[in-house]
Amino acid sequence: MKQLKIVSISFHTAGKIFDFDALDFTLVPGDKVIVETERGRALGTVVREPREIAPDNAPPKLKSILRIAAENDLQMAQSNSQRELDALQFCQKQVKQHNLEMKLVRAEYLFDGSKIIFFFTADGRVDFRELVRNLAQHFRTRIEMRQIGVRDEAKQVGGIGICGRELCCSSHLREFVPVSVKMAKAQGLALNPTKISGQCGRLLCCLAYEYETYDEMRKTLPKCGKKLQLKTGTAEVISRDILAQKLTLSRNGERCQMHISDVQKELEGASNKTAGTSEKPAEPAKKQHPSRQNKAAKSKPRSKPQSDDNKVAPAEKKTGAKSDSGQEKSKRRRRRPRRRSNRPTKPTENKT
Repeated sequence: MKQLKIVSISFHTAGKIFDFDALDFTLVPGDKVIVETERGRALGTVVREPREIAPDNAPPKLKSILRIAAENDLQMAQSNSQRELDALQFCQKQVKQHNLEMKLVRAEYLFDGSKIIFFFTADGRVDFRELVRNLAQHFRTRIEMRQIGVRDEAKQVGGIGICGRELCCSSHLREFVPVSVKMAKAQGLALNPTKISGQCGRLLCCLAYEYETYDEMRKTLPKCGKKLQLKTGTAEVISRDILAQKLTLSRNGERCQMHISDVQKELEGASNKTAGTSEKPAEPAKKQHPSRQNKAAKSKPRSKPQSDDNKVAPAEKKTGAKSDSGQEKSKRRRRRPRRRSNRPTKPTENKT
């Protein structure tokens, strides 16, 4: 069976990756290609080298590459980027005229110019039908309004984070992952919203980068407030340095910092010391006075001997025959009278 040649393509910086059929084209990462998408033709960038897979493992609705981008294709993409700025400015004026509670983020032209997509953010639903009519009359093309979230807004706009570097979402982070306050607590960060929140107002995406490492290294350290029995005495854990694997202990009113390996050695030494002191030679059992032994024997209740009447003959055990007393009991048994039901009887009909 002939193998398929698959290539991965992205349409924006740090955007999602899509697979296409490379056909017989020779491609390397960084090449510009023209592909056919569900929205129409688009200009994409190769991000991974082509690879061969079986036709059964191919993604559904796989589309193929049309051609490698030529010089005129790159010029058209550059002209579209200039037209996007003009369309965004005109749309912002129309939004003010219609008094719509929405914030425009970016305008995007399709490669062939058959549609303009306006991205915006809003707190709720916005009635922009009149706005779309005015835009369609002005640009003479199809208009699409797409509402996005604040994290997607930061990804498209870009910027500099509190760390002084470019935002992760706009530089290299292709997909958003869920971030919780639990990740900040595990890393010992101050729960200050201004310090653990990004430009979008949500928790920093970088909190999820080292969470698994912190979670694994935290398991080897005792919890804060736990008391440890060391050679020099009892010590209480005050704080922990997870990455350095060190503990701050309070011992005899003084604070000291120790590595977890040193703490474990002292714990083992203290346990061995207590085990050695606790082991004592076993004392011999005390012998009781013969008079006490006789009293204990007299106090035990004696088992009554079984009478001859209760004994069963060996022949009866084997054959399973009933005894005379059993036959007399069976004769005495009487059948219980049947209970009368309290249900009312149906009246009889007199037939004439």
